Amino acid sequence: MTFEGLIFDFDGVLLESEYAGNAQMAAFLTEAGHPTRVEDALRHFTGLAGDAFVAAVERWIDAPLPAGFAEARDAEDQRAMREGLTEVAGAIAFVRSLPADLPRAIASSSSSAWIRAHLDHLGLRDAFEPMIFSGREHVANGKPAPDIYLHAAAAMDVPIERCLIIEDSAVGAKGAVASGATVVGLCAGTHCAPDHADMLRSLGVQQIAHSFDEVATFLISGESRSPAAG
Repeated sequence: MTFEGLIFDFDGVLLESEYAGNAQMAAFLTEAGHPTRVEDALRHFTGLAGDAFVAAVERWIDAPLPAGFAEARDAEDQRAMREGLTEVAGAIAFVRSLPADLPRAIASSSSSAWIRAHLDHLGLRDAFEPMIFSGREHVANGKPAPDIYLHAAAAMDVPIERCLIIEDSAVGAKGAVASGATVVGLCAGTHCAPDHADMLRSLGVQQIAHSFDEVATFLISGESRSPAAG
């Protein structure tokens, strides 16, 4: 095993939540008079949370949030947490295949409650607890700042340079690359467009995986290095 620690983003990496959430948002905005395709929502909003998410929506529609937006989002989130969402293809098997002594953590923009609820649905909570970190709760600056990754590495007591980060979004990739870790851009989720890998490469992500089988191969054989190393 080349790497000493593994850090996962959550939405779009382990959980198939990005497409579902953005489809709901596109439908709501369209009904409110702001025509939005799912592809538009995925391109502009994926990976964002909190104030950054609100600002991105308002930029897209060039107006304040429509009435009822927050309530509709909350209702959809509560439904998803009750009913669960599916895994990104191969995620559960990949996590279960990891060596028991390999430190691993989740570093997400979502809330801890969201992450833990869906880990319970996926049957993976025991594989990560207590190394579950939220950019809203555990650091002052969320993604695209690198802080949440640095926090996760410190909690695992593994130098960030010896960690592999698995990310899927532009926002997450920016922070992951800036952290100094080796970054794999995962393009396995249903939200990933044909040009997704090119987008991630343009942000400095050197390694691209289109499945968790490819991540597993790189985890075993890849060289640990910072994306800035060239």
